[in-house]
Amino acid sequence: QVQLVESGGGLVQAGGSLRLSCATSGRASSTYTMGWFRQAPGKEHEFVAAIGRSGGDTIYADLVKGRFTISRDNAKNMVYLQMNSLKPDDTAVYYCAARTNYGLKTSRALYDLWGQGTQVTVSS
Repeated sequence: QVQLVESGGGLVQAGGSLRLSCATSGRASSTYTMGWFRQAPGKEHEFVAAIGRSGGDTIYADLVKGRFTISRDNAKNMVYLQMNSLKPDDTAVYYCAARTNYGLKTSRALYDLWGQGTQVTVSS
């Protein structure tokens, strides 16, 4: 059974950085398009970033463009989200998601597998 496990969340001051990791098990991550989403308290899930199977293609939400970087290491079955210049509005539970079809998508409904999430809290 394929599983996604996020790690790397925590508490950080505004302007700081965090690196989230997502480990895939049960199937090679190179067979998935991967994405990161987040959900702040009382809000809907929000797309953050996505990366193609080879890592050559990426897309970002406008709110994080220039501050966050998504990457992957298929040899290690890992996907990362480097978050810099964090703001209090970035506070949320961050979820790793996998999509079995090709194509970078921003809709939560188009992802097939989800991790349990990792909490990121940015203090002002």
